[in-house]
Amino acid sequence: MSQQNSFLVFSGTSTRYLAEKICTSLGCPLGNLVVTRFSDGEFAVSYEESIRGRDVFLVQSTFPNSDNLMELLLMIDAAKRASARNVIAVIPYFGWARQDRKDKPRVSIGAKLVADLLSVAGIDRLITMDLHADQIQGFFNVPVDHLYASGVILPYLQSLKLKDLVIASPDVGGSKRANTYAKYLGCPLVLCNKTRARANVVESMQIIGDVKDKNVIVVDDMVDTAGTITKAADIMKAAGAKSVRACASHCVMSGPASERVQNSALEEIVFTDSIPYSQRSAKVKQLSVADMFAETIKRVVNNESISSQYLV
Repeated sequence: MSQQNSFLVFSGTSTRYLAEKICTSLGCPLGNLVVTRFSDGEFAVSYEESIRGRDVFLVQSTFPNSDNLMELLLMIDAAKRASARNVIAVIPYFGWARQDRKDKPRVSIGAKLVADLLSVAGIDRLITMDLHADQIQGFFNVPVDHLYASGVILPYLQSLKLKDLVIASPDVGGSKRANTYAKYLGCPLVLCNKTRARANVVESMQIIGDVKDKNVIVVDDMVDTAGTITKAADIMKAAGAKSVRACASHCVMSGPASERVQNSALEEIVFTDSIPYSQRSAKVKQLSVADMFAETIKRVVNNESISSQYLV
């Protein structure tokens, strides 16, 4: 069996747009999988071609609603029962990742639960991108290939050719990621210190560092309601920043996010296409990670190094 015929790529319903681009990059057809939905909301998946003895790559981000996760679990189970050689979950956006620890009494650790569900369903490997917390890789007992959106975002930022550049982190927790960007681009780092009233609500924010007459790029892993990132942009603009842009790996953009971005001091916000974005805002730009995932799939099939494709 040739390398080209030794693997197949299938997609869940919500991530088909990305899976098609990955297959175009790989030069292979997208596998034929049917999802049957019943009137009560239940659904079933079936592979419409033989996958016996093949490496099966299942592309599905697990963003809300939870049907996306359930669909992926059924795809994994069906692949194992159809005698696939290896089942590799390709999850560009790994949902529930913000619940990675017990930060107060009597709460679940959702990221660990999702890891257990995927493991019990039967994955042999996970390929994902920019987990909310790197240590989530340790929740799995199978190999995890953790990719970084910096591979597509950094070249775009360099193409802007901005002078007096400063990289900013919207909170202390994201300082490691922002520092990596600042080192690569050879520019200073600024931090925002925020306190939350409750989930998704920022109470106050202060800037640690100088942004006066600077072109600022705020770096984050995801933007949900856009409360933090737009508040940071407005404060930096008020503090004398020449321009404020933002970049993040995952375009969650729920609730009032699009409106907030449109009405904020942000000139532009750059995401990858790990999550589809339908509520269009003129300030939102999406860069595709299809080629990066396609290259990773190739390297997994050929047992080649994956880390050698990382920029940082």
